[in-house]
Amino acid sequence: MINQLNALKIKRDALTARIKLVQNRETRQKRKDDTRRKILVGAYFLEQLKNDDDFDQLVNQLDKFLTRDSERKLFNLPPISKE
Repeated sequence: MINQLNALKIKRDALTARIKLVQNRETRQKRKDDTRRKILVGAYFLEQLKNDDDFDQLVNQLDKFLTRDSERKLFNLPPISKE
């Protein structure tokens, strides 16, 4: 009886580990897909904004949106002052 119980617990633990592995793969793939979508959408809009005036308009909008200094630097925006 105890051997059977231990065997079932071992099988359960193995299944739990496999479930976790599959869940992690799915989560990782969803993140990759989301990142790829963002890159493609960004590339599309950058292509549409080849006109300097349009790009300047986008940068003005990003000025209100971007909060990290490292991101702001990519668009030559000043750092946000920390008061």
